[in-house]
Amino acid sequence: MSLNPIRLCSGALVKIGANAITSLEEETAEARVAKQLYPLVRDSLLACYPWRFALMQKRLNQLLEKPVADYQFSYQLPNDLLRIISAGTGERGKGVEYRVMRNQLHTNVSEVILTYISRPYESMFPKFFEQALVAALAAEFCLPLTESTTRQEALKKQAEECFKQAKLVDSQQAVPSAFQDFSLIEVRS
Repeated sequence: MSLNPIRLCSGALVKIGANAITSLEEETAEARVAKQLYPLVRDSLLACYPWRFALMQKRLNQLLEKPVADYQFSYQLPNDLLRIISAGTGERGKGVEYRVMRNQLHTNVSEVILTYISRPYESMFPKFFEQALVAALAAEFCLPLTESTTRQEALKKQAEECFKQAKLVDSQQAVPSAFQDFSLIEVRS
């Protein structure tokens, strides 16, 4: 069975001793809580760290409408954007000065490559993120379903540990980046 919101929410519900669900549309307290909180917790966990599996790069479409002040060009941001990591131009994914206003990126360059955290399908979540998300969901589901603040605090601590472990595993998915343009190194030369 592929990973999906129902499977993730059911795992969290079982973790707090509640009943699993088969649909987010069920007329149960568990389904109502899961339907309300799942997208918020998922997007928050995705956006709070630059997960390798959620990183995307995209050449942005320039808009005809120019910014009112400060910048020359405006670009439409992607629909699946959760958080911007950097903006670049040409062959580089970073180094461009920009600002975000509403759902647009404003800058002074005529071509933008955006590096950002996207909202991938659940089937793309690696196991380490799945575990962190289930732990975070359990902590969030606990209070509305069990009304136990003590239990919720314990689950929050577990979720924090799962998050730390997931970040550690994810950080090992690529070669660490080297310092660039670091003034203290330049002084020594």
